[in-house]
Amino acid sequence: MKTLLKGGRVVSGRGWIEADILLEDDKISKVEADISDNDARIIDVTGRFIFPGFIDAHTHFDLAVAGTVTADDFETGTRAAVSGGTTTIVDFATQYRGETLKEALDNWHRKADQKSSCNYGFHLAISEFSESISSELKEIIRDGVTSFKLYMIYDDNMLDDGSIYKVLKRLTELGGIAGVHCENSDLVKAMVQEQKELGNLTTSAHPASRPPLVEAEAIDRLLKIAALADSPVIVVHLSTKAGLKEVQSARKQGQEVYLETCPQYLLLDDSVYDLPDFEGGKYIIAPPLRKKEDQEALWEALADDSIQTLSTDHCSFTRKQKSAGKEDFTKIPGGMAGVETRPVLMYTYGVEAGRITMEQMCRLLSENPAKLYGMYPQKGVIAPGSDADLVVWNPETEWVLSAENQTANVDYQAYEGYPVKGIAEQVYVNGQLAAENGKIVKEHLGQYVKREPYTKLF
Repeated sequence: MKTLLKGGRVVSGRGWIEADILLEDDKISKVEADISDNDARIIDVTGRFIFPGFIDAHTHFDLAVAGTVTADDFETGTRAAVSGGTTTIVDFATQYRGETLKEALDNWHRKADQKSSCNYGFHLAISEFSESISSELKEIIRDGVTSFKLYMIYDDNMLDDGSIYKVLKRLTELGGIAGVHCENSDLVKAMVQEQKELGNLTTSAHPASRPPLVEAEAIDRLLKIAALADSPVIVVHLSTKAGLKEVQSARKQGQEVYLETCPQYLLLDDSVYDLPDFEGGKYIIAPPLRKKEDQEALWEALADDSIQTLSTDHCSFTRKQKSAGKEDFTKIPGGMAGVETRPVLMYTYGVEAGRITMEQMCRLLSENPAKLYGMYPQKGVIAPGSDADLVVWNPETEWVLSAENQTANVDYQAYEGYPVKGIAEQVYVNGQLAAENGKIVKEHLGQYVKREPYTKLF
């Protein structure tokens, strides 16, 4: 099967060029001016930007947490991803205490295989480390899982500092890399208790119990551990100016530290936690939303390429699920949807607003995650031989985000009423048209992605 996209503007991490794209089965065959092929189905994409399929490297689908299960599983979550232009996700497969790494991966394959509408891979969240797990890592990485998740918080998942050191050192030996959730667990527990003693059980207690220095301290500690292990490391969902400063300082000392942030930390602030009628519960996430000065610092870091990837931390819950914490903020399931809105939010409030360039958007959403998570040049670039994962982006379409026009399996929209410009007019997954203008036209096209060791970005 051949498809010829004619007249588009092909975007890369260096800019864009006018060129045609010939897709043959599930691969890109040619990227040239004025391609002719009598056997191909011709699609006129004049005036459209063609991005390599967007990659969301931070999702939580079908995750059991806080006494419930996320509203989006791999069936609904990957449909939402594709509807907005994301053609590959990397979800977190969690090793629960007492499990081998293989058991954890087998569990997540059962959740995702034959159900996914976009391509998918797994980070492996290591919740327990031992000699046997250290030995198992070699086979896990050889079999294509090359990135891992470590937690510095949450009793069921967190590793102590010594174990983090051992994991990082072992991953460096094997060519793996870890992303780390950085919050100081003991400080959060103490500050939660403080809020309860004050009688504050509302959503306003959430940011008060997880202030910016809780993140900054954990980042500082992680970077010192990583320096001792001589290991590269990724700080995931960076939310604060204070945390950014810790990374900038470490980089000046020569450390290899990568940064990820999310749209919610760029566009929403902690004033939402004071909304009446439990509306603030919709925005309970960890780390919490921050101040406008933190937003500005993160936008500036995106503009000067200090942040390498932009993911979502998609971890969705319904209003009913969130209401479990109406009387106690600590019982609200933490997380929000975002996998389908990330591209249009970044185009509207990033590119169109002049905060980032088109090529930076391509790097943040496609090229850099493909490199950092071992998928480049299979993905993250439009080039002969690469996978035919493409987004035909109409830059002129104007619309408004709402709960009614979203695909995710939730009954509210965190960005309700936000005006946006641009839309994923056509989304191709492995060479097949999967979505048009936010609507799924073909599902279950996703394939599991076995990944190589990461590529250094600087």
